[in-house]
Amino acid sequence: MLTVPVRQLGESERRAVERLLDLDPFAGAQVAERVTARGLAWWRAEGRILGYGARRNLESICWLGGNLTPVLASESAVAAYAELLAAEERLCSSIVGRADAVLGLWDRLCGHWGPARDVRPNQPLLATDAPPSVVTDPDVRLVRGNEVDRLFPAAVAMYTEEVGVSPLVEDSGRGYRRRVADLVRAGRAYARFVDGQVVFKAELAVVTRHTAQVQGVWVAPQWRGRGIATAAMAAVVRDALLRVAPTVSLYVNDFNLPARRVYERCGFRTVGTLATVLF
Repeated sequence: MLTVPVRQLGESERRAVERLLDLDPFAGAQVAERVTARGLAWWRAEGRILGYGARRNLESICWLGGNLTPVLASESAVAAYAELLAAEERLCSSIVGRADAVLGLWDRLCGHWGPARDVRPNQPLLATDAPPSVVTDPDVRLVRGNEVDRLFPAAVAMYTEEVGVSPLVEDSGRGYRRRVADLVRAGRAYARFVDGQVVFKAELAVVTRHTAQVQGVWVAPQWRGRGIATAAMAAVVRDALLRVAPTVSLYVNDFNLPARRVYERCGFRTVGTLATVLF
């Protein structure tokens, strides 16, 4: 029997949660952004934060919303989360976080929540705190509010290619379009346009006081192999460091060797390994 039960955390434990998130600023960035924006009250946060550990010694947390994300989860914490979650219907679309915790959870939950559409067990987590030494692309810039319609097809193409399903399937893409528009409005979407078409894009999908996490990096198929990605990505990193956060981070599939070479040229270093289970 587990001696330390999992419990749902509330706003009174926000400081303890924030202290834990500070200990894992890159892998826990998505959870940290939500806590900063919405707090721990489930009706505001659109999800629950579960905690593992004694009330005076919180050891780990686990975000349960659209994604399931364990943070600083030891083997015993993973076992405790899995015991609770196995009794619930799966509502999340993915499990993402540090690889050891995610794969441990999935090993215990696959019989209850399976099958998965895809399991990506090795996703290097990268970060940098220095401006790139390579030349930046002067044509990469923030997307303007009146350019959402031009950006959206590229965003859909990226999502479909990366995730394996189109974001237009659910609600005809209205929710995804709102997300893209929100990123543009917040000054977190970058693109290079040629003749009005997007040939490169990237977003600061997550921003905390520790890091700006890049997602949605995409080069139009007809522009691949021309060497534009390094300079374009360097422009994103340089602007994000100057304007948004003290570090820039991202994670990448281990098999995506061209992207990994681009990130290495831009000064990214490995700070951990994530894994993702997609449903």
